[in-house]
Amino acid sequence: MKTSEIKFNIELNDQKFIDSIKWESTDKPTDGPDHTDAIAISIWDPIQKNTLRIDLWSKDMTAFEMKRFTVDSIGGLAESLRSATGDNKMADMMQELCQKLVKHVESSEK
Repeated sequence: MKTSEIKFNIELNDQKFIDSIKWESTDKPTDGPDHTDAIAISIWDPIQKNTLRIDLWSKDMTAFEMKRFTVDSIGGLAESLRSATGDNKMADMMQELCQKLVKHVESSEK
């Protein structure tokens, strides 16, 4: 059986703010850790029937980038839902929300 591993390295400054996030994976095409400014991990707990979340972002990530990251995440979840369940209606509703959110984010940046 093949196994994969994903590692995150989070560096904090003296004020406990995130200075740096690096990640690597055994299945990543490049060697060594890569830099990122944010991660959002959702873990389904089958016993409690709820979702555990880990959301981290670096001090360098702007509010605009965080909003874009959130919209992109929702869009990705919509496609995951579509392929995993075939529920096109729910996926389409999520994509429609993303379109509205993109307009909001773009108008708030002007």
